[in-house]
Amino acid sequence: MLPYGRQSIADSDVEAVIEVLRGDWLTTGPAVGAFEAELARWTGGVPCVSVTSGTAALHVAYVAAGVRAGDEVVTSPLTFVATAATAAMLGARVLFADVQPDTGNLDPGAAAALVTARTRAVTAVDYAGHPADYDELRAVCAPAGARLVGDAAHSIGAAYKDRPVGAVADLTTFSFFPTKTMTTGEGGAVAAADPELLARAARFRNHGLVRDPAAQRDPGEGGWHQEVHEFGLNYRLPDVLCALGLSQLRRLERFRARRAELVARYNALLRDVPGLGLPAQRAYVTPSWHLYPVRIRDGRRREVYERMRAAGIGVQVNYLPVYRHPVFEDLGYRRGLCPRAEAYYAEQLSLPLFAALSDAQQDRVVKTLTGILA
Repeated sequence: MLPYGRQSIADSDVEAVIEVLRGDWLTTGPAVGAFEAELARWTGGVPCVSVTSGTAALHVAYVAAGVRAGDEVVTSPLTFVATAATAAMLGARVLFADVQPDTGNLDPGAAAALVTARTRAVTAVDYAGHPADYDELRAVCAPAGARLVGDAAHSIGAAYKDRPVGAVADLTTFSFFPTKTMTTGEGGAVAAADPELLARAARFRNHGLVRDPAAQRDPGEGGWHQEVHEFGLNYRLPDVLCALGLSQLRRLERFRARRAELVARYNALLRDVPGLGLPAQRAYVTPSWHLYPVRIRDGRRREVYERMRAAGIGVQVNYLPVYRHPVFEDLGYRRGLCPRAEAYYAEQLSLPLFAALSDAQQDRVVKTLTGILA
């Protein structure tokens, strides 16, 4: 089976991990700081806090943004469930705004219609690696004083109007799952330019521990003393995984370039295929393609999905609108809430896309797909 996504592991990655395993640190050590510093080079210098997953990154970001029970979070339904679930678990009411019909990204006009005085955060999702319209969304946040959160799980290395993703929202979250452009195995990160937001994120990912005597309520206990002022969790990404991530980041530009080359080939090879819609790209963004999402017209998506997989090609569907998951239906959400997102979902199919995908393998995908559609 040719997968729709796959990690790219080189000998240098293996050696980086082995070096840590032979050293003194397995949990939080020098590789963590080195990884976070290297990641900040990709966010335009905005500092980052590494965490155990992209889901943990969202949880940490919402806590840093001050999301609490009774608050509202506006976001897209066309995303993995974690974007909304982490806000709901904090007691927030999640409001789903519809998406742009071509990019699948959060529509600023639809988001604006849902913002109220209780809105604590508006969370954009860079669907497939194409940055959302952050300037318009920041204007949406302004009346409520809400934080703009960027779910950049798909878009590390991308740019919006010549600004790197990580520098355009108040808080930006990343995922380093193996199918993403680069990986730490499991892992994620939060980027924030505001020092207070970054400090809140760093505390929460480490049990809420306060170690600075100047910030402690009872600093006279001794050099061992640490306090918890607000509850946190252990979301620390260990040295051994940060070593892998650091090694991967050094090849990120190559990963991105190969993915962009494959996207250009798909675009050229599939441009004139009847019944097929190709992904859109705004002129003012530089995507970092995580997915290659096509649209299968005429109600044939399920047929194409099943026949492609029967042919040994691992296509995928991204995503079921979040509010259609039973856990959200049990909270009162109903189908039809975001018609454009549902229309997108009904046609969407992700074709294989990863740095090691060869031209010959891609040609096989194209030949199989066009044969089915014909």
